[in-house]
Amino acid sequence: MAVRTPPLPVDDLRRLVAAGEIDTVVLAFTDMQGRLQGKRFAARFFLDQVLEHGTEGCTYLLAVDVDMNTVDGYAMSSWDRGYGDFAMRGDPGTLRRIPWQPGTAMLIADLGWHDGAPVPASPRQVLRQQLDRLAERGWSAYVGTELEFMIFQDSYEKAWDAAYRGLTPANQYNADYSVLGTARVEPLLRRIRLEMDAAGMTVESAKGECNLGQHEIAFRYDEALTTCDQHAIYKTGAKEIAAQEGSALTFMAKYDEREGNSCHIHLSLRDADGRPVLADDSAPYGMSATMRHFLAGQLAAMRELTLLYAPNINSYKRFRPGSFAPTAVAWGPDNRSCALRVIGRGPGHRLENRLPGGDVNPYLAVAGMIAAGLHGVDQELELPEPVTGNAYASDAERVPATLREAADLWRGSALARTAFGAEVVEHYLRMAHVEQEAYDTAVTDWERFRSFERM
Repeated sequence: MAVRTPPLPVDDLRRLVAAGEIDTVVLAFTDMQGRLQGKRFAARFFLDQVLEHGTEGCTYLLAVDVDMNTVDGYAMSSWDRGYGDFAMRGDPGTLRRIPWQPGTAMLIADLGWHDGAPVPASPRQVLRQQLDRLAERGWSAYVGTELEFMIFQDSYEKAWDAAYRGLTPANQYNADYSVLGTARVEPLLRRIRLEMDAAGMTVESAKGECNLGQHEIAFRYDEALTTCDQHAIYKTGAKEIAAQEGSALTFMAKYDEREGNSCHIHLSLRDADGRPVLADDSAPYGMSATMRHFLAGQLAAMRELTLLYAPNINSYKRFRPGSFAPTAVAWGPDNRSCALRVIGRGPGHRLENRLPGGDVNPYLAVAGMIAAGLHGVDQELELPEPVTGNAYASDAERVPATLREAADLWRGSALARTAFGAEVVEHYLRMAHVEQEAYDTAVTDWERFRSFERM
């Protein structure tokens, strides 16, 4: 893997700390749920001690539910094992300023055991493992993620106190592609764009989306690990900026009965000389033979790897006919009704996975796409004919309808165990079971309204 030039070189950090311009350094990693977890360090202490030696974090950070409750059933972390520490070592290639937090820099950590071995269940390590498999063939993956979110005029605290009912969306009509609708929230969107750019990300555009108050900010694609790092930082940073402005935004997959928040993932491959691996302008649909196998692997593995694309109960509420979220395991050229869309030309030729929602963990999803593609290449799988019409009405296999179904498919997947290892499969199976068990025991507002008086 090529050495990356960081947005903020370490020597520049030393200079900024000495000048008093930076006083805090955040060292963070992405947990199972895709959230940044870590510590804030005094900048001078970070440079003196943490940059070279790293720090520690409790292993329970990869073995908790969304509410940070410790739960049983994880092999790597439990009361029986004493809830010890793993090592957090910063990747200097990710060092950057965080403009929305005064005097602050951040870098992403890799997790390892104290003997130096990586923590297999760490999402960043799961992706690294698949990138190493690509590198053995002289290939590298380039990825873009398109995150949608909904903006509300209420603060996060007011939204919590209101039990997330009766919130005021930033737009009260469908503002998809509407310049006027986007202008209504441009002060917030502009601040997010500019401060992400100052943090070293290449911002492309912002546009309105279909749901009320729904928008998307797009960033230029990059090497897969870089994109996933930036995805995690952006998602956290956008929430922090919104909170500072007295607003709230959510990336949850399905907030209400209208369109959900998607996270379409675009992926292409390059060889060691930077040439596109998946493109062949002389072939049907511009696809090389490698791409045909790679795409066939996506289809063959999609149902059993759906857990990596849709990790929560709420994720599955998106998958409804006519919702711009897929229900059919099908591919098509520039066809938004399919789970897999083939778009672009020449070096920009790529596949788009439309299954993930805004709640996805990008490291795990991209790792799943690579593993599926390599399965197709290794097995020389044949690509079926594309769906050129309405995939919602096709006879293609269906995307799993529930987390329970997806977890069962993941548990029985020989491909997943071969690609990721039994430890990773069991770890994320347990995460799914924890989420499912929590939902199965919850009593919802829907049940109360339906049953309190009338049943």
